[in-house]
Amino acid sequence: MAAVREELQKDLEEVKELLTKATRKRLHDVLTTEKHKLELEIKNQPPPKLKADAGEEEKSSLGGYTVKINNYGWDQSDKFIKIYISLNGVQKLPAENVQVNFTERSFDLLVKNLNGKNYTMTFNNLLKPISMEGSSRKIKTDTILVMCRKKREEKWDCLTQVEKESKEKEKAAYDTSDPSEGLMSLLKKMYAEGDDEMKRTINKAWVESREKQSKGDLPMDL
Repeated sequence: MAAVREELQKDLEEVKELLTKATRKRLHDVLTTEKHKLELEIKNQPPPKLKADAGEEEKSSLGGYTVKINNYGWDQSDKFIKIYISLNGVQKLPAENVQVNFTERSFDLLVKNLNGKNYTMTFNNLLKPISMEGSSRKIKTDTILVMCRKKREEKWDCLTQVEKESKEKEKAAYDTSDPSEGLMSLLKKMYAEGDDEMKRTINKAWVESREKQSKGDLPMDL
């Protein structure tokens, strides 16, 4: 995982460097979109596992180790949100060793004593309310299926409120009537947060771009 994060970070730095040199609007738009995708990928990477990191793997009162589950898949029907968690051999456990507690907007999964380890997963701030009474879990071969019963039979665009907010921010930044507006916002942000060298580079690129266009537009207020 650390190697994947490192490669993504290198790609992001290269895209940022290209952004400072690009003068064509279309190229800026493409690079800006790619930059945002890379930032989301890096953000969604699981944090590096540290031996001393009690959040990832630690001794617990349950005996053995407790491991946080980070990988899952999800799907939905009209009535249910379905979360799939892969755990080798989970079907061999007693049913009481696989516990799920539901609230209206969250659920906690605990798998006890699977090959000497305990596994946990917590989902907070689900996108919409669920029915605690109608929700359940099923144990299949090497898989746990968590079934969250929707309170209203409607399509969910994403699984959690955090994901929704992230999508809305992305749309606000790039889905504008003026294709250059998102780029302007990005350049202003880069200028405000950049060091002196970054500011000089952006200023130079801006001046050269305006000279080429020569349309009499007001310069960008950085």
